Amino acid sequence: MAPPPKPDLFARLRKPLEYAGGLSPERLSRIPDLGANLISILGSASIEHRRFDDFKKLCVGLDGLSGRDRASRVADLVRLLDLMEKGPQKSAESESAGRGLDEKSLADSWKRMASGAQYVKGVGPRLAEKLSRLGIVTVEDLLFHLPSRYEDRRDVTEIRGLEPGEKAAVIAEIMALGASERRGVGRMFHMALADGTGVMTLAWFRYSGDWLETRFKKGDRVIASGKVTSFRGELAMNHPEVERLDEDDDFSSSPGVLPVYPLTEGVHQKTMRKIVANALEAHGEGFPETLPPALIQKRGLPDIGSALRLVHAPPEDADIDDYNRSRSAAHERLAYEELFYLQLGLALRRRDAVEEPARPVRPDNDLAARFRASLPFALTEDQERTGSEILGDMAKRGAMHRLLQGDVGSGKTVVAMLAAAAAVGSGGQAAVMAPTEILAEQLFRVARETLEGLGVRVELLTGSVKGRKREEVYDDIASGLVQVVVGTHAVIQEKVKFKALTLGIVDEQHRFGVVQRARLKDKGEDGITPHLLVMTATPIPRTLAMTVYGDLAVSVIRKPPPGRKPIETSVVRENDRARVYDEVRREVKKGGQAYVVYPLVEESEKLELRDAESMAEFFTETFPDLKVGLIHGKMKPEEKDEAMRGFKSRRLDVLVATTVIEVGIDAPNASLMVIEHAERFGLSQLHQLRGRVGRGQRRSRCFLIAGWTRSDDSWRRLKVMEKTADGFRIAEEDLAFRGPGEFFGSRQSGLPDFRVANIIRDAEVLSRAREDAFLLARDDPGLSQPEHRFMRAVLKKKWGRRLRLGRVG
Repeated sequence: MAPPPKPDLFARLRKPLEYAGGLSPERLSRIPDLGANLISILGSASIEHRRFDDFKKLCVGLDGLSGRDRASRVADLVRLLDLMEKGPQKSAESESAGRGLDEKSLADSWKRMASGAQYVKGVGPRLAEKLSRLGIVTVEDLLFHLPSRYEDRRDVTEIRGLEPGEKAAVIAEIMALGASERRGVGRMFHMALADGTGVMTLAWFRYSGDWLETRFKKGDRVIASGKVTSFRGELAMNHPEVERLDEDDDFSSSPGVLPVYPLTEGVHQKTMRKIVANALEAHGEGFPETLPPALIQKRGLPDIGSALRLVHAPPEDADIDDYNRSRSAAHERLAYEELFYLQLGLALRRRDAVEEPARPVRPDNDLAARFRASLPFALTEDQERTGSEILGDMAKRGAMHRLLQGDVGSGKTVVAMLAAAAAVGSGGQAAVMAPTEILAEQLFRVARETLEGLGVRVELLTGSVKGRKREEVYDDIASGLVQVVVGTHAVIQEKVKFKALTLGIVDEQHRFGVVQRARLKDKGEDGITPHLLVMTATPIPRTLAMTVYGDLAVSVIRKPPPGRKPIETSVVRENDRARVYDEVRREVKKGGQAYVVYPLVEESEKLELRDAESMAEFFTETFPDLKVGLIHGKMKPEEKDEAMRGFKSRRLDVLVATTVIEVGIDAPNASLMVIEHAERFGLSQLHQLRGRVGRGQRRSRCFLIAGWTRSDDSWRRLKVMEKTADGFRIAEEDLAFRGPGEFFGSRQSGLPDFRVANIIRDAEVLSRAREDAFLLARDDPGLSQPEHRFMRAVLKKKWGRRLRLGRVG
């Protein structure tokens, strides 16, 4: 056994480290041979100990690091020295707390968890095939197949003891059951139960299908739980939870709070509960604990084994409401781990991104100053603030990586043009990328109007720019003659070479894939990364921004420029359509213009919805005195451009459209928006469409025509649009109604899939996880501390593929 290190060794190591730790990164970078001297001190002591080996590894390469990285490594060395100096007892405690946290033991644990679910007791090949339909393939999948809800069977009550208004569970026999029609109510299903002490009725309103008939029959013994009501003096439960009991179900020893799992055909609750219990017994304690002991202690979290056991088998004193809302300590522990590792990955991505070398931009250069002076209006307070944040980032030698959020009409574009002017004024180029030709052309017009008068050459590059003109634009971008290029994805094609791309701007960035944004960043000079500004007019809720864009610095323009008039919004039913059409005619006769938006381009056999093409014909025939145009995504670019120009120049009175007008059309005279089948759109998309009117001096209105909605929820959702014009509040409501996966209308590339966490429900857990992860990334950016090294493997397993492209947002 190696002798313990002498106290003077720690003092000799600590002296240069404490001196170095008190220096600024700039001064620290001038100290030669710091790492070499530390290695020399270790060598003279001839100590053989694992922690000293770790210390030596951190010293290797220290002298070749930049000042900032060297300061971070010095801090790591001081922490490790503190740990070593605590002595054998403390070290043993630390080793015990961190048992299983090295990469080899993690790999061994994960290998066991990756074994097939069919080898769990009670499964076998036939049941495994059915479980695969639920996504359960491995032992880990089975352990994380969490209950969708919980039944409280701690107080099973006889029917004669029930009181209206209370929640209760009864065990009884089905005496009769069946569906019936009732006037004013529709189809219903009733079930009569008796337990020898009394009789009660179970009822399901607006019943469809045959799912109850196929699950239950007369004579079945069931357990029913729900809120007790009284109907015509008889006890009842409406829409209760009911489960058929087998003959061997024994309630003499109460099972307490019982998990109810998502199932598939051929798999029953009793079977699922049994095999999950078997998996827990065999593998629950062996599931690897991947949170550092310090975090578990800081947040008072149960260990992973306990959390899995409790979430599947709640204790006798469990709070049923907490469990059913996934707010138990066990649920929050599992959610915290998922969110912590996502946030840690995002924190490390942000650190990597800002350390990419970039061309620094002088924020107060002559061109930027002349740009400000040339504006015919003063920037708002929000525009000034966000502009300063962006220019401040661009002044650094590390690449900017910033998201600019702004509601419809808030003035994001002028802030982006200020950034472009600053980039060009510092000798660089700027590229602006938009998802559609219509939007690219509008941005091009704005760039030309604001920059060309200052001597900046601006060019457009889209699919419509062809032949010799396209080749000329390529050549002039490569030579630097074109200082600002605006376009679609054509901007990132292989033939496009920049001389000194300094700033990339991506508008409506959620419509681009991660790879496309990566290609824009790759257009920089060798060894130089362009600053990146991504913009969106879709206000993003805070919780979603922390997950999808957690590695970006965020700037927000909340207030629109003065003068924007409020838009009066009304949700109307189908039978009010004729009245709305009359409003279209009246508005045009008063000098205004109207949009009428449909979800479909053309008629569909599968969907009974109005479409843009047939309704354009309808308006033309019904209102022969009005000039009606049509625009949709399937039209050729020149046709769309003609329709847009015709509407903006007021040669058209009514523009029948699909959501292609969501961005990119700015017609100040448009004062009426009609959106058909509004229930089929997300709230944020409706808000975007509504923002196409109210851009001039006319009073503007928006009618949302909703079909006879299938649920009260969809109607309540639309009524939000009447109450507020705040895009951020609407976005929060939209996220709550539709969930994160569909917030943008289709699944956002890069949005994580969670097994446990829900970013709406777990907003507070997300905030805590983010705070802890960003703090850890700041203190140990290389995950080089011994107690953190295993985290690299965890990150790779959980988010590896997504984290690799994270630097581009």
